[in-house]
Amino acid sequence: TPGTVVEPGLLDSKTNNYLTSLVLGDDEVGIAYVDITTSEFATTQMPLSRAVTELERLKPSEIIAAESADLSGWELKAPLTRLDDYHFEAEITRQALLDHFGVATLDGYGCARLPLAVRAAGAIVHYVRETQKGSTGQLTGLTTYSTDSFMALDMETQSNLELFRSHHSGATDGSLLSVIDLTKTSMGGRLLKRWLSQPLLDIAELVKRQDAIEWFHANTLPRTQAIALLSKISDLERLINRVKSNIAHPRELVAVRHSLELIPELIKTIESSPLDRTKEGLKPRPDVVALIAQSIADEPAASLGEGNVIRKGFSEELDKFRLASQDARQYLANLERQEQEKTGIRSLKLGYNRVFGYYIEVSKANLPQVPESYIRKQTLTNGERYFTPELKEYESLILNARDRIAELETSLFQRVCQQVAAVSEPILSLAGALANLDVFSSLAEVAVRQSYVRPELNAGKEIAITGGRHPVVEQTVTAGSFVPNDTFLSNEDAQLIILTGPNMAGKSTYLKQVALIVLMAQIGSFVPAASATIGLVDRIFTRIGAREDLSAGQSTFMMEMVETANILNNATPRSLIILDEIGRGTSTYDGLAIARAVAEYIHNYSGLGAKTLFATHYHELVELAGVLPRVKNFNVAVTEEGGEVIFLRKIVPGGVDKS
Repeated sequence: TPGTVVEPGLLDSKTNNYLTSLVLGDDEVGIAYVDITTSEFATTQMPLSRAVTELERLKPSEIIAAESADLSGWELKAPLTRLDDYHFEAEITRQALLDHFGVATLDGYGCARLPLAVRAAGAIVHYVRETQKGSTGQLTGLTTYSTDSFMALDMETQSNLELFRSHHSGATDGSLLSVIDLTKTSMGGRLLKRWLSQPLLDIAELVKRQDAIEWFHANTLPRTQAIALLSKISDLERLINRVKSNIAHPRELVAVRHSLELIPELIKTIESSPLDRTKEGLKPRPDVVALIAQSIADEPAASLGEGNVIRKGFSEELDKFRLASQDARQYLANLERQEQEKTGIRSLKLGYNRVFGYYIEVSKANLPQVPESYIRKQTLTNGERYFTPELKEYESLILNARDRIAELETSLFQRVCQQVAAVSEPILSLAGALANLDVFSSLAEVAVRQSYVRPELNAGKEIAITGGRHPVVEQTVTAGSFVPNDTFLSNEDAQLIILTGPNMAGKSTYLKQVALIVLMAQIGSFVPAASATIGLVDRIFTRIGAREDLSAGQSTFMMEMVETANILNNATPRSLIILDEIGRGTSTYDGLAIARAVAEYIHNYSGLGAKTLFATHYHELVELAGVLPRVKNFNVAVTEEGGEVIFLRKIVPGGVDKS
């Protein structure tokens, strides 16, 4: 099924393939997800209002839910598989998890008091067992997580900020991910994607990430060495799970060995770093390296049974059969010459076919010279075919050896796989440490190449950015021509910025760059600015550009109002709101009234008061700064020279009264 695919050729190496399970309660929902190719298995229970955003973050390939679950009105982007309600019952699912993990209680997994989370996770175990008989062994642990520890990013924000895909092409090129993803391993690529979809709200954790990136940023030699070593490491997570499922090819086992051989060197590279957690996880596995090196040939055949997968010297019995087979073939090659000399029949030939096996062929003219020891096998129009007891003996030796070689090689290979699978847990945690190392060194490399700085993070109510740049746009313009801009937002003072200026002047770029700098800071990355101090935000909301959803019968105006209502209902004083042209989908007066009402509500409503950047063509809105204390006017500077408009791309204080 889409959520349980394991074939590497059908998967994107840097993207997780999640199977997700959904259990609805009255006002809460249980969500569990698994990637059976990497052993990632997690569950959570959250308010119903957050569920769609979490599914948008996971982007599952398949969702399972009970027959009776009422999902009308849910916009699910993945195929939905309905299972019998029985498989989602509380007692059944709890027992499925207890049996699977061989434990007496779920307390150790942190989900014992979360009934919906348990039901979602238990249903997944059942489904994987039913569809992928051998794959439940991959589910070695279960993590219970809380969505409160990271920022929710709804689909609109992901799309408007072009985090994973570009608007124009729909491809990764031109997205934020394409700029910051210099990871060398598949594990690192998947981890960076997870970080980008889960910006953190925990300063201590973010500072640890910043410290790690800073060390790589400051130490060029270890960084380049680490990146070079990481580029030679295969996808250990998926390889080990293929070994555990007994579907690995011989060459995949060699790839595991080559990857593990690089670990001691990597450890040396980061010896003096503050990466304590990563160093703990980077445990070399000389036992596995030695086992694979002793048992599997350096360049084995692609498949088993041909006799050149297991290394010579690993199995005495296999070597004996290989030798017998080689000797017998060599003997038969010499036999033809010997028989020609012995009988004096120069045209005598030794042959083989599948029906009759090995034979000696003599033409009609030479039949009188055939010795009595030859036994007739087959008569042909122009001659006879014979065999000798000696020839028969070698034939059975060769054929038996071939069968035994195939049998022995397969069983030896499986035994090696079982021994490697037995230590899959430590190898998976090693793969996790490698992923972290990859992301740290990759983000440091980006920071060096693009001149990013380490932002200062705090729990305050201000966002102060000096010389901020848009990470993607600055890549597309000529070097050095991007105009940096400052930003100051504060709940106490400059809470709502009204930004005016003509089309094409760069308002949207400026709005998005502020949001992207905050987002990058909250995944631990360095940011494109001269300096930045970020008071952590709990959500980033964006309402940008005109679009319609005709399939859902929603006009541009309706879409705009639904998205704006969502922002006004869910934003808090800790949120960051980006509004680009509100009220454009309707007549000027109605649009202006809506835009003004939204601005006043964000400023005045006690439960809201979020930091907001509001770009507009309604120049009348600049009057708000004279009425509301925390509203500030800014505009994008332009000049006119000889009737030509020149865009200066600079954000300056004050409003404009004409466009």
